[in-house]
Amino acid sequence: MDVTLTAVAVLWGAATGLLLPRAAYRFSVEPEEPWRDACPDGHALKGPAGGWLGSTRCRTCAVAVPAVTPGTATTPERSTRRQGRYAPALALPVVTALSCAALAATTGTRPEAAAWLLLAPVAVLLAAIDRRVHRLPDTLTLPLAGATALLLGAAALLPEHGGSWTSALLGGVALGGFYFLLFLINPNGMGFGDVKLALALGVALGWYGWEMLFAGGFAGFLLGALYGAGLMLMRRAGRRTGIPFGPFMVAGTFVGLLFGGLAA
Repeated sequence: MDVTLTAVAVLWGAATGLLLPRAAYRFSVEPEEPWRDACPDGHALKGPAGGWLGSTRCRTCAVAVPAVTPGTATTPERSTRRQGRYAPALALPVVTALSCAALAATTGTRPEAAAWLLLAPVAVLLAAIDRRVHRLPDTLTLPLAGATALLLGAAALLPEHGGSWTSALLGGVALGGFYFLLFLINPNGMGFGDVKLALALGVALGWYGWEMLFAGGFAGFLLGALYGAGLMLMRRAGRRTGIPFGPFMVAGTFVGLLFGGLAA
C-alpha cells in the first residue's frame, strides 16, 4: 500500500466532500421543482459557481436569530437555527474521504486510481440525494456515465493499467440493460434514474471484468435487500414501501472496485 497516495486520497476526498453538502441540499427536490437556491427561511444562497459552492451555514439566519443567553434552556431546533445550519455538513466529507482512501489503497498507482478519485465524490453525492428524496438527477447521472467511459478510456492508454476499456463499455451496456429490464417489469419498484446510474456503475465495474461486474451488481442488491428486511423487522416499512436504491448500487460498486483493485 502506498501510504503517500492514500494520504493524498484522504485529503482529496475531504476537500471535495466539503463541497457536497450544499450541492446535496440544492439537488434534493421533487422532480417538478427547480433546484433550491435559498435556505429553508428563504435567504438566497451566495457563493462561487452561482451559489453551488459554499458551506451549509446561512449567515443571515445566524445573525437574524438572537444568541441564547448562557444558562438558558433551549431546544435542539432553536440551537440549530441560531447557528444558521440548514443541512448536515460532516457526514459527506467523512464518507468521501474514507471511500477515496480505500480506493487508493486497493488500486495503488495504476492509472485507473485517478479515475476512481475523480468519480467517487459524484457517486457519493448521488447516493446522498437519492437517500433524501428518492431521486437521481439526470444532471448528474448522464455526465457521470460519460465521464466514467472517457476517464477509463484515457487510463487504458497508459501503461500498467489494471483493466480493459472494452469490457468496461460492455459492462455499462450489460448492467444498464439489466436495470432497464427490471424497470420495464416493475416501474414502481425500479426508477429510471437507477437505470441511468447503472450505466456509469457498469462501466466502472466492467473495467475489472465480468466477475467484478457480477460481484458489484449482486452486492448492491444484497445490501438493499438486507436494508429492506431490517426495516420490515423493525416495522418501519412494509413489502410495498419504496426505498432509495441508488445508495446500495453505489455501495455495491464500491465493494466490487475494492476487490477488483486487489485482484488486478
